[in-house]
Amino acid sequence: MNIVSYIRESFSELKEHVSWTPTNELSRITMVVLVFSVIFALLIWMADSILSRIVKVYFDFIN
Repeated sequence: MNIVSYIRESFSELKEHVSWTPTNELSRITMVVLVFSVIFALLIWMADSILSRIVKVYFDFIN
């Protein structure tokens, strides 16, 4: 099997046998992922800010 026939068969497989998620469901799921990603990023930012202040207070205390 050469590379050209492999690529042809791969595209054929993608067109005929793969079930793709409908566009409306895909956009809904994408929005859910984006919202949770933003929430998670904000929580990590908040935890980092709080912990950095705690560490700063600790190092100010020991100096």
